[in-house]
Amino acid sequence: MFVKTRMSKIAKSKIAAGIYWLEVPEAELFVLCGCPADSVKHLMKAGKISNIEEEIDFSKSGSDQTQHTHGTVTNETGPNAILLSDLSVQNGDIANLAEFPVLQMLYRQGMLLPNHPNNTGAKPLLIGHKNMVSAQMNYIHRGNYGLTSLEEILEAGITRVQAEEMMRIKLFFAFGEIHPSSDLLEARIVDQKPVEILNGVWVVRKNINCYEFLYQDERVEVDLNLGKNESYETPYKLENHHFKREYFSIVHTGEGDGWDINRPCMASVLSFQGKIFLIDVGPNIAYTLNAIGVDTNEVEGIFHTHAHDDHFAGLASLIRANHRIKYYSTPLVRASVSKKLCSLLSIKENTFKDYFEVCDLEFDKWNNINGLEVQPVFSPHPVETNILFFRTLWENGYSTYAHLADVASHDVLKKMVEEDKKMPGISKKLMKKVWGDYLSPVQVKKIDIGGGIIHGKAKDFKADKSEKIILAHTAHKLTQDEKIIGCGVTFGSTDMLIEGHEDYALEFGGDYLRGYYPKVEDSEIHLLLNCERESVSVGTILLRDQEIPEYVCLVLTGVAELLSTKEKTSYQLSSGSLIGDLAVLFGLKSKGTYRALSYIETLKIPAVLFKEFVNRNQLMKQLQKTQETIEFLEQTWLFGESISSPIQSRIAQSITAKKYKKGEKIECTGLMLVKKGKVELTSRKSGKQGRQLMVKEGDFWGGEKMISNENISVNARANTSTTIYNITDIEILQQIPIVRWKMLEQTEKRE
Repeated sequence: MFVKTRMSKIAKSKIAAGIYWLEVPEAELFVLCGCPADSVKHLMKAGKISNIEEEIDFSKSGSDQTQHTHGTVTNETGPNAILLSDLSVQNGDIANLAEFPVLQMLYRQGMLLPNHPNNTGAKPLLIGHKNMVSAQMNYIHRGNYGLTSLEEILEAGITRVQAEEMMRIKLFFAFGEIHPSSDLLEARIVDQKPVEILNGVWVVRKNINCYEFLYQDERVEVDLNLGKNESYETPYKLENHHFKREYFSIVHTGEGDGWDINRPCMASVLSFQGKIFLIDVGPNIAYTLNAIGVDTNEVEGIFHTHAHDDHFAGLASLIRANHRIKYYSTPLVRASVSKKLCSLLSIKENTFKDYFEVCDLEFDKWNNINGLEVQPVFSPHPVETNILFFRTLWENGYSTYAHLADVASHDVLKKMVEEDKKMPGISKKLMKKVWGDYLSPVQVKKIDIGGGIIHGKAKDFKADKSEKIILAHTAHKLTQDEKIIGCGVTFGSTDMLIEGHEDYALEFGGDYLRGYYPKVEDSEIHLLLNCERESVSVGTILLRDQEIPEYVCLVLTGVAELLSTKEKTSYQLSSGSLIGDLAVLFGLKSKGTYRALSYIETLKIPAVLFKEFVNRNQLMKQLQKTQETIEFLEQTWLFGESISSPIQSRIAQSITAKKYKKGEKIECTGLMLVKKGKVELTSRKSGKQGRQLMVKEGDFWGGEKMISNENISVNARANTSTTIYNITDIEILQQIPIVRWKMLEQTEKRE
């Protein structure tokens, strides 16, 4: 006898960390639960998005809208709804990046394409807390259009004549009208009560990031919370490379697009006089940098082309540095980028400068950045875009590189020509200038060949006189015709334009040591710099838990990791970190295991020599004073990750400690860090009684002025015998973006 089992009406499967797939076929509901960076690529890899071979006649529409904005028009399967995380940030990474999932639904599935069978009038659904849904609506709106009015373009310093033409170009790509996100998307706000999503499927919010879906007699829970040591995953694996800092070189770190499941999006890393600059910053930038042996703290600056997610989504990762990274772009692009980033994070636009050091560039001029010259050139695109030309003087003239992301094809530019200034389009004069700029010859040129209405084509560069053309921004393999015009490159490959003969890593080591010991003579610093150097491969153990070190290791380049036995956590250690210094000086055993997360270079200072260096320069007293504090900071979530030892030392010197008896009231002044014990907090916000919260060892409260002007008063009492570290000099912390970033994340969780 056969027993027929009833199939579940609701199916849930885990796609990756923080990403789930939920489907109710009877109700025609398919939900992407969680949408961190590259969630679309994860769905593609998992087979939840696939192509359907179907002949569709678009000729009846007679509209350019039938062209897919990211390549060919396809009929793909996929989600029709997105469940957002309640938290905008989880474990340091952006949790909600819905731009590309929405683009996939609208264009690759065909929900917005005329005469497409999937264009039924239904809109993609955004499900979640009202704050998150609102933030995503604003961010997607900025991702679609960038600056949305003539006034906003004028505010970026563009002349009225130029601004009016830029607005005409924008309207061409927007098919004549800028629509609010509500015209394209439908919101499902979920608070305390069940909400119907579609066709009898309901959802209720059970807790932070925990949702329950109900259909008929079935229930399925989805938990979007990441574990303590869990992080969002990359859809692809990259080979590790040992990147040598050169005088002027280009490292190729991205040749794909937002749909390429095997490669990062179009990007490059530029080395100039040993300093590291990024050209665009797509998803998973920290992973990409680690793969070539670069730490985020080594990044001097970013050159930015525009605000689409495949060039923008990694920007938040740069906030996780211990210094404000320089942001290089035109004021026009910066205005578009800052509005999008601040919409995404629900922060005020003027706070962009708190996270980045703004360095504006002038259009069509060679802007000199300490010997590296960069010329931004306007490129027609749905959002404000400048392509970038780089040069630096050398023995036979200038060495040059050009980064053309994103560009329009010649066919599209010709269609755009419209002399009527009241109509969407571009003047013939500007079109000729743009095309002339695209074809400007250089030594190495990387070109967007994504096709469609908003990307370039390889065939347009047949006449380009550049010495080397690299074809990028595509998921497809290069055709024979394309290979005749240009070439593809593998991840981590380098075009060395000017070889470096200086030892840049050692120079950086000198800077790090001077940061530690500012009053020590240069001759003493050089004593340490003359020690043995060692290149270390990924995964190599530098110092084991409970081991007495024989050397003090200074990390010159790359990323290391501390595995804390006590806390059962791991913390990244930036370049400039000293490993084993306190253990050597005070005869201690290591309180964790240190290992290489990327290819790294180290300076190995023998323990005997390091002790002598400290004694002869009379540093022991100062180090004894801060030793315990630094060791504690290294083990905390707020100060342990990606903050180099010199900065930890500065923080430690500004800290005061105070002990409290059980039940004693604690006055909150500045940032309060629990060294030992427990503290019970009761907050008042905007005149309302807040919830009670227990803060344990290693955790913190206070310091709200760093991230918000809101009046938050807190009553704090020691729950046990307690020791508190107090930092009143907030200016020190304000210069460390990763601290500001983590405080923002923690505040959001508590609220």
